[in-house]
Amino acid sequence: MVTQDEREELISNISALQRDMARHFAHDRTMPLLASSLTMQQFKILIILTTQDDLAGQELAERLGVKLGTVTGIVDRLVAQDLVRRTEDVHDRRIRRVSLTDEGLDLMEEITDNGLSQFRKILGELDTDELRQTLHVTQVLRDAAIRLNDS
Repeated sequence: MVTQDEREELISNISALQRDMARHFAHDRTMPLLASSLTMQQFKILIILTTQDDLAGQELAERLGVKLGTVTGIVDRLVAQDLVRRTEDVHDRRIRRVSLTDEGLDLMEEITDNGLSQFRKILGELDTDELRQTLHVTQVLRDAAIRLNDS
């Protein structure tokens, strides 16, 4: 019989392994980020826009927990770097929406892809049975993430 204590211990062990793996991936994933001149707030906006593109400035401010004026300045600098663009809201011309440009999307994909290339190298070290098991576990985790996001 599985107890709550056993579940918590398993979750703790998996979390520790995940942190350890993240340290191994950090170098490759962060190289494009470190090569950029982005501030942490600018990077946060790019991350938000990667997950949900085309947001109003007020929505970005709420997600960052800052005032609209602060977001305006951050977005101005991202526009100057051609990483995001502002457009008029089709329903309310007073509202400016912010979305990633192709360059902004390319930068975020480069950051992600660098981590994935290291992950592919690690997967290349596994035998076929281990790859099958990893595929199954990855699908289970993805499905759980989808359920969590949908709830």
